[in-house]
Amino acid sequence: MGRHSRILRPIVDHEPASNGHDDLIRALYQEFGSSLMAFVLKLTGHDRQWAEDVVQETLIKAWRNAGKLDRQPEMLRAWLFTVARRIVIDGWRSRSARPQEVEELESDSIGVPDESEKTLAAMIVYEALRNLSPEQREAVQQTYLRDRTVNEVAATLGVPPGTVKSRIHHAVRALRRALQERG
Repeated sequence: MGRHSRILRPIVDHEPASNGHDDLIRALYQEFGSSLMAFVLKLTGHDRQWAEDVVQETLIKAWRNAGKLDRQPEMLRAWLFTVARRIVIDGWRSRSARPQEVEELESDSIGVPDESEKTLAAMIVYEALRNLSPEQREAVQQTYLRDRTVNEVAATLGVPPGTVKSRIHHAVRALRRALQERG
């Protein structure tokens, strides 16, 4: 018997009330379960729990439509994979349409960013800047805080560029010392 003439038959049914549908589902799962699961895992982004639910729902749909199914294995496979793909698509649509549920947090467990370290550091730098000479402080503010070049600062202050460089050099050394003293 060739591959194309094979027909998937249910396992022998001992309970006449089931009409062979339960056995058909078992046979479908044995024949296509692992490949269907691998296919659905890819579609669900490797969400195993969701994939298992999709495979189960697909088999339930097969059970409900057992009397209408074409028993050719390639037709059954195509039907199962199409149904599974549609279930996943519906799942993606419903997930994107509905806001994601989040657990309500207790008010005492909500973290508030602690800005004290930044504030303390800013205070230390401010204090260190106050200890510079007015000329050094102006040179640092113009170059570092206002992002001007040495030549621009020299033109603004009416001094040679070398003087601005010297003021910056001495100011940075003084700042470094002051900051090291304060830890």
